[in-house]
Amino acid sequence: MRRKLLVALLAAGFAAGVQAQNVKIGIVTFLSGPAAAPFGVPAKNSAELVVEALNAGQVPAPYAKKGFGGATIETVILDEAGTTTTQVTEFRNLVQKHNVDLVVGYVSSGNCLAIAPVAEELKKFTNFFDCGTPRIFEDAAYKYVFRTSPTATMDSVGAALYVMDVKRNLKSIAGLNQNYAWGQDSWGDFELAMKALVPGIEVKTSQMPQLFAGQYNAEISALLGAKADVIHSSFWDGDLEAIILQGGPRGLMKSSLTILTTGETAMHKLGKQIPDGTVLGARGPFGPYAPNNAYNKWYHAGYIAKYKEEPNYASYQMAQAILGVKLAWEKAMEKNGGKRPSNEEVGAALENMSFEGPGGTVKMALGKGHQAIMETAYGQTKLSGGKLTLVNVKRYPAEKVNPPEGVKSADWIKSGFKSK
Repeated sequence: MRRKLLVALLAAGFAAGVQAQNVKIGIVTFLSGPAAAPFGVPAKNSAELVVEALNAGQVPAPYAKKGFGGATIETVILDEAGTTTTQVTEFRNLVQKHNVDLVVGYVSSGNCLAIAPVAEELKKFTNFFDCGTPRIFEDAAYKYVFRTSPTATMDSVGAALYVMDVKRNLKSIAGLNQNYAWGQDSWGDFELAMKALVPGIEVKTSQMPQLFAGQYNAEISALLGAKADVIHSSFWDGDLEAIILQGGPRGLMKSSLTILTTGETAMHKLGKQIPDGTVLGARGPFGPYAPNNAYNKWYHAGYIAKYKEEPNYASYQMAQAILGVKLAWEKAMEKNGGKRPSNEEVGAALENMSFEGPGGTVKMALGKGHQAIMETAYGQTKLSGGKLTLVNVKRYPAEKVNPPEGVKSADWIKSGFKSK
């Protein structure tokens, strides 16, 4: 009896030891609510795909080593829905109750702004995979907080450069954006960028309806009446679908060159309803704009095989967030002689690092090495053989659509995109 008990205790101790060697990652994204379908669930799917492949050692080099430095990856996946107060509480639970080694997450800029100081307080390595506000590293400095995706500044500056390239003698612009921080900031940056590129450009109208209003007939009428050369919209999810379904039949996208900065998330669902010539963005070189490299070949094929649908930009951002942290983890291990790295060592390894992923080159170039920059791309829709394609694709280097280190985005745009 004693022998059996001793064997059981030894087995339990061995299991606990193995468990302790695993790397536990907290994954936070929207699993419910309006942001779940376009961003949250695709990101969760991506996390599961990437973790599964890493644990099996099935990702191209330099990601080929199993797990994180040979340690199996576990995940604790949480829903980002709810207030920022709720998210702060859940973050503390991830760290103090679930004992995660690091956190990868957050779509909402409001949540990122709330979580960043808490991550710093708890000294927990945290990598934001999506949220767009540049304020995180422009208004504060962090040791434990990173973001391996570009900010929304790139979206607006890239959009301005694109419409300048494809629309000759551009004289007027108009906007249709949601009346909250994301919509206001997206339009504000685009308007500033256009005024820097075309001094004296006329703003015909800026429509700012309530978030998820659903019906936009009045706004569409105002835009049609304005007859602007270009219409800018950062609508997403149901609002994005609504403007396509309500504005398309009324000729909105035909009357003005219309640029939908997050339009890629709707192209597979509503491809046949998007009028030819509409400009779609994917918040970087993701989805249809992703490069033909080994990482994208592996990732794109794996995602379609597992989920029977195309990965969108949120999926790509999650994938590169996990892959970037893996490289940093293993770089830190190598530096300290193969020992399990601390949060501080992983952070030091990720600072100023450049790496390749399914979306191409990621440079941790801003925020003292904590904020990524990437190139971006835009193209115009064309329905061919019943399938939506993108033509007239133009790419803009990372340094052309992101401010230099130490310069705030708004100041950089106002300066006419001057480097230091």
